[in-house]
Amino acid sequence: MDLDRAAIFDATDLVIEKVAVKEWGGDVYVKGITGEERDAFEASFITTKGNVRDINYKNMRAQLVARAACTADGTRIFTDNDAALLGRKSAAALDRVYAVAARLAGISKEDEEQLVQDFTSAQSEPSTTTSPES
Repeated sequence: MDLDRAAIFDATDLVIEKVAVKEWGGDVYVKGITGEERDAFEASFITTKGNVRDINYKNMRAQLVARAACTADGTRIFTDNDAALLGRKSAAALDRVYAVAARLAGISKEDEEQLVQDFTSAQSEPSTTTSPES
């Protein structure tokens, strides 16, 4: 079937899965994230100070889990700010939920490696911005 604009915008394409998390004493629902949410997730690892950009994957699993964990109807149960607290939870539990969240978001190890590679390439290229003195 050929899709048109309306069919694409009307499609329900964010899947929700239940994940057993014995360490937390029950199940957690995990949903796929939108393109905007994935871009924000990836951008959250890049920091800029002056002309220096750095990448830091600190608390990566907890950050994605915070964005993807939801109720059965898809309502988020955490805010982005909850990632720091989630990062203090069991690594095994976080990894299990992260694995489902990453799969539903279409994030693979290759994607993570590509982000680092793209960032590294951008670092070695000359800046295209001009300083006020120019």
